[in-house]
Formats: sequence, structure tokens, C-alpha cells
Amino acid sequence: MEQEINVKKGKLYIGDEEDPKAQLLFEEENNTMIITSTFVDPSEREQGLGRELVDYAVNHARKNKWKIDPVCSFAREVMEQTPEYRVVLNK
Repeated sequence: MEQEINVKKGKLYIGDEEDPKAQLLFEEENNTMIITSTFVDPSEREQGLGRELVDYAVNHARKNKWKIDPVCSFAREVMEQTPEYRVVLNK
């Protein structure tokens, strides 16, 4: 079941901003989205929430014509395993 993803400067999150079920933190620099971390609450894991956040980040980058530099190992793994995401991957 797809969750509502909220967007704040430097953050995508699902649930309450102060106590999110899942969040992805990023920085914007020179038309690049630098994903610094992805976190899913232990009680919410194995439901695909982290993947949903990475999917959203990729679509956000595509719309803005940005590249993504996934410093976060989870985000990097998802992007490298998804061939259609490599187009926005900052090599």
C-alpha cells in the first residue's frame, strides 16, 4: 500500500514529521540531489517504505532535471539495482 510522502526542504518522509515511519534526507547542490541517509522505523521495516522514498526522490530529480548522488548505501543499492534509475545516477 502506497503511503503519502511529505516533502520539506532536505527531507522526504512518511508519517509524522517529528516521528516519521520513514525518512530520506538529502542536500541539493549544483543540480544534484545528494541522498545522505534513509531511515525506516524498525516496526515499519520490510514494507517497502525505504524503496518508496527512493522512487519518489528519483521522480523528483527527473522532474527537476537533476542527477542523484546516493551517499546513503541503501539508496545507492536501490538505484544500482534498478536499470531505469541509472539515468539520474551521478557517476
